[in-house]
Amino acid sequence: MKPVIHLEVPGDAREVLLHCCCAPCSSAIVECLLDNGVRPTLFFCNPNIYPREEYERRKTECIRHARRLGLDFVDDDYDHDGWVAEMCGLEGEPERGARCLRCFTTRLRRAARYAADHGFTLFTTTLASSRWKDLNQINTAGRVAAGEVPGLLFWEQNWRRGGLQERRRELIAAYDFYNQTYCGCEYSMRAVAAHTGEPLPTKE
Repeated sequence: MKPVIHLEVPGDAREVLLHCCCAPCSSAIVECLLDNGVRPTLFFCNPNIYPREEYERRKTECIRHARRLGLDFVDDDYDHDGWVAEMCGLEGEPERGARCLRCFTTRLRRAARYAADHGFTLFTTTLASSRWKDLNQINTAGRVAAGEVPGLLFWEQNWRRGGLQERRRELIAAYDFYNQTYCGCEYSMRAVAAHTGEPLPTKE
């Protein structure tokens, strides 16, 4: 059942740049935004995703989602090698550790720059919908990114509450979205593989 959520939108903005990590995480958020008269533009910036085939699969699902709703979709550059270089020295960090904070900051900085260059005053991220991620880290990264761009606000919203997690599961089933089993990067993949015993893909 679709929850009824009345959002308090910063600055009463009617448009928002939504950094989008995947279709499942964006599904209930996008629905909630539209129900509140806010039109999101989906910004797909996820150079952390590995391997490339996984990246393309998640991107394709996001495009399908955006097209179904008549929303704009922006595909940022996929520079995984550059992302790996950014994470140098943090490879051994656990999930929710310093590497995740740097990853969030890197991606949200790109979102903030795009927002500023294209007339947005507000941006937020679907990362805040995942119960596997540290919301404080995400908000810290968003504030850092927004602080580098005059006139831009990062919308700190807990997208897990108000029935959105349950609605997310309903929409995944309704639209048959591909629902990944790990965060996206090779480090999170290794953590999952260590528990499941599944082999890791090789990099071409």
